[in-house]
Amino acid sequence: MDMNTADTNYSAGDPAFNPGETGPDAMEDMNTDENLAGTTHLNDRMTGDDDELDKLKEELQAQKEKYLRLFAEFDNFRKRSAREGLELRQTAGKEVIVSLLDVLDDCDRAERQLQNAENIDQVKEGIQLVFSKLRSILQGRGLKAMVSIHTDFDVEKHEAITEIPVPDPSLKGKVIDEVQKGYYLNDKIIRFAKVVVGK
Repeated sequence: MDMNTADTNYSAGDPAFNPGETGPDAMEDMNTDENLAGTTHLNDRMTGDDDELDKLKEELQAQKEKYLRLFAEFDNFRKRSAREGLELRQTAGKEVIVSLLDVLDDCDRAERQLQNAENIDQVKEGIQLVFSKLRSILQGRGLKAMVSIHTDFDVEKHEAITEIPVPDPSLKGKVIDEVQKGYYLNDKIIRFAKVVVGK
């Protein structure tokens, strides 16, 4: 007899045979009794849960309030920064303009003098004083004129308008004339010099 046949030939009276047992004795081995060890906690009322839940709700509410306060503060900061930025853009040149008002006053006086002037030398001297004052104020604000004539042409500083032939070979590739001055503001180029280059 083979193994499969031997396994299936148990009789109902055999102590090893109970595959379909359904009587009250069959249920004893199953862990269905609520009083058995390991199952008693299923029927216990959860204690302390209400306190923990209330505590968690309070913490959540506190975090929500903190978040709302931070959000409101950030929103106020953003609006204030935008307003200050707009004011700064509108008044960015105020200091320079205020410092130039004295020069404008001098120009008005010079213009009146020109209409009644008989001595041209005095008019020239007055105009030179106005120009000197203007240059002095702008230099005090960090403006500096670029020195270009007889220097090597530099694409980083100069804009070539034209090239002209030069009799002296040493002037080739150098700036011969300046059509428009270049300027630095606090050592940063704010306008390129427009120049004529020798070839």
